[in-house]
Amino acid sequence: MRLGGAHNGGGGAVDVTGWVKSSYSSNDGNCVEVAFLGDGVAVRDSKDPDGPVLRFTRAEWAAFTDGVRAGEFGE
Repeated sequence: MRLGGAHNGGGGAVDVTGWVKSSYSSNDGNCVEVAFLGDGVAVRDSKDPDGPVLRFTRAEWAAFTDGVRAGEFGE
């Protein structure tokens, strides 16, 4: 998948490979996939691999995952 500048994070187009799905994902299709880029993290809906991709900096991703671990988003 080619990630272009129109997605969150801007910048030039980047080839995204190496998508991974959480081991906590269920089989009901409610999953996201994550790809770690040199300068950040890309996230997409696993049901729509050709759909939109969100792009975050490493600091933004770390803040999000820290919040998840701390229970900031409920159950």
